[in-house]
Amino acid sequence: MSEHYIDHDTWNNSPPKLPKVSKIVLPTIFGVLPFDGKRNPGSRSAVSHHVWFTYRTEANQWKPKVGITESASEFAVGLEGLLDPETYDIRFQPCVVSYYSEEETRDVLYTHDFLITLRNGHRRLVFVRYRASLQKEKAWRHIGQIGAATLRQKIADDMIVVDADTYTRQRRENLFRMWKISEHRDPEADEQVLEAAYRCRTLWFMRDLFPLVSLPQARVFKACYRLIAQKKLQADWDNVIWEHSRVWVA
Repeated sequence: MSEHYIDHDTWNNSPPKLPKVSKIVLPTIFGVLPFDGKRNPGSRSAVSHHVWFTYRTEANQWKPKVGITESASEFAVGLEGLLDPETYDIRFQPCVVSYYSEEETRDVLYTHDFLITLRNGHRRLVFVRYRASLQKEKAWRHIGQIGAATLRQKIADDMIVVDADTYTRQRRENLFRMWKISEHRDPEADEQVLEAAYRCRTLWFMRDLFPLVSLPQARVFKACYRLIAQKKLQADWDNVIWEHSRVWVA
């Protein structure tokens, strides 16, 4: 055996360190309101699924507006808020609070995920985190400090904590479809399908509603999706929602 050794650095060179890529900033889009968050979360990431999208709320006279979220689960939570008929407005990365962290012995700035304003004027901040983080005592200490700082600034009436792991991949996909279908309103079809659901005593699958409504099947299918999004019809959101899905009246 040869005793000739090759120096490690001559064959196992580490990749060159590249400069950090700047955050993605969208240019002005004609007819679309710009993102107005306090922090742009739109950086490039190989770990988190950042999402750019446009959405409409009554507060903006139903004009499209740019929203950005830091993860697919956060996007799904936001969509569920947009689908709620009681939602008047929703803002992403809406405000920043400062609190003193005893672990880090310094003041820490935190940007809230989003703020939902209901039709009755109630303002609710939503704190989205994955279960692994919520199982740590340190995380709950920070949540308490963030809540106290938010209360002092009177930014919202309350704050809720959402476990991102409850938004499975299929639930996220169902929410996305509900949101896209709900963009196209059809109150006539919604009313007829809901009336048929109340009348049908043998309702089990979604397809059971198709022959009971004198509308094209595609239109009835979309109405079912909108009614499920509004929680007037119930279904299993963690499975594919289609014509063979079990549905029932809320």
